[in-house]
Amino acid sequence: MQVVLGILFHFIGGFASGSFYIPYKKIKGWHWESYWIIGGLFSWLIVPPLAAWLTIPGFSDIIRGEQSSVLGMTFLFGLLWGIGGLTYGLGVRYLGVSLGSSIILGLCMVFGALIPAIYYDFSPVAGKDTMSMMAGSTWGRTVLAGLLVCVVGIIICGKAGMMKEKQLSTEAKDPHGMDLKTEYKFGLGMLVSIISGVLSACFNFGLEAGQSMATVANDAWKLANPGEGEFLYRNNVIYVVLLWGGLTTNFIWCMILNARNKTFGDYGNRKTPLLSNYVFAALAGTTWFLQFFFYGMGESKLGNGPSSWILHMAFIILVANLWGLALKEWKGVNRATTATIIAGIVTILVSVLLVGYGNSLK
Repeated sequence: MQVVLGILFHFIGGFASGSFYIPYKKIKGWHWESYWIIGGLFSWLIVPPLAAWLTIPGFSDIIRGEQSSVLGMTFLFGLLWGIGGLTYGLGVRYLGVSLGSSIILGLCMVFGALIPAIYYDFSPVAGKDTMSMMAGSTWGRTVLAGLLVCVVGIIICGKAGMMKEKQLSTEAKDPHGMDLKTEYKFGLGMLVSIISGVLSACFNFGLEAGQSMATVANDAWKLANPGEGEFLYRNNVIYVVLLWGGLTTNFIWCMILNARNKTFGDYGNRKTPLLSNYVFAALAGTTWFLQFFFYGMGESKLGNGPSSWILHMAFIILVANLWGLALKEWKGVNRATTATIIAGIVTILVSVLLVGYGNSLK
């Protein structure tokens, strides 16, 4: 039952991540940098401490009592993760949306899942899964097989995307919805995509760096609720610090774009539906945060290991592609392209089942 609940929570989180951009499409008359940072203020500054306040008594005391080195590393990984997200657009600009996204998401999944496990082989910590533990056990090899199958699924989806791009003459957009002018430069695109993929995995590194805060929250809850298992919301205290880093990166970049594009006037432009624009931006930002709210709940059921990151990424990719089908983004492609994207989705579903089965064996 713990595994089923863990997978369910990760699915809800993946659904939130794959769906958060839809409210942004309702915003009228604002430029990307304006609605992105308004939504981001809710994602990274307003909602995380609110969620922590609602779920963790004395969360601010936990943060104040933490070592500065832990807070610094958690913030730094959030900063690097923010850079990874922003360079995503460059990767797809130089490689195309499908190829660039496939490389970045694949690297983010592999690095985010495996680097912490490898690190704990050299610096063991009680309760942490190591690479050697996984390689030497049936459950671990099953989870690693799930990771491999999911990467194959990403490649298949990327292939379908490239087939679609050849058949449909549509405006290229990066994963954040910005219009892109594609300039195919394979070498530069590969370099940028690798950097983006590795830095995007830093979110999981940040969770690992801030685990001592989650441990304090978890221990306090278990003391007050003996025999009730692990604390569902323990990660919420980490997000407060980790997302400060993401806010810093995105705020600086959006302010630069506001200045460069002379779009500061968007925030008070009465020729646009200001109230609804702010509401939809807030809704998008809140939905974005919910992915990690439920990620933490899923992690509490499956354990803090590679499985959670694999499931998180798999469900994001799965939901995003299903939304693409539902919104008829694939309308007009031939049968071979449709069959390819469906094959990619099915492959990712198989990877989810493998990871879930591996955790049930554990």
